Amino acid sequence: MNTGIFIIAHAPLANALRQCVLHVFPDAATAVEVFDVQPNMPSDETLQGARTMMALLGRPQTLVLTDLFGATPCNVAQKLVDGVNSRLIAGVNLPMLLRAVTYRNESLDALVTRTLAGGTQGVMQVAVTAPQNQRRKVHDQNNYDHQQ
Repeated sequence: MNTGIFIIAHAPLANALRQCVLHVFPDAATAVEVFDVQPNMPSDETLQGARTMMALLGRPQTLVLTDLFGATPCNVAQKLVDGVNSRLIAGVNLPMLLRAVTYRNESLDALVTRTLAGGTQGVMQVAVTAPQNQRRKVHDQNNYDHQQ
């Protein structure tokens, strides 16, 4: 199905995320489009610019990703999405975006599910040293606190 991916975020995040994606998936250049929302840009200009950039994808379906729920990029994105041929996810991160690009040929519903999973599974606490090299504190109750 090859869904287009559109990122709208506070400048310069959208472009930075696209550059990261193209580093991993150089063949995805035509599948990912972005719009960086500039500070103090009027909302009508922001909406028009976002519509123009999203239209460049030329795809029958679009997954729209934005950085922060309730902020200007998300508010503009909500006006772009119809819920049928396009969906919106707030809280974009790189693991989420890489998952979206990887599975962009699946149905829009499946893509949303995989993208959300990529975003949440990509966030984790990482131990500084290997667990077997860490000294246990006397008050530690859980013997499994370093397992995932």
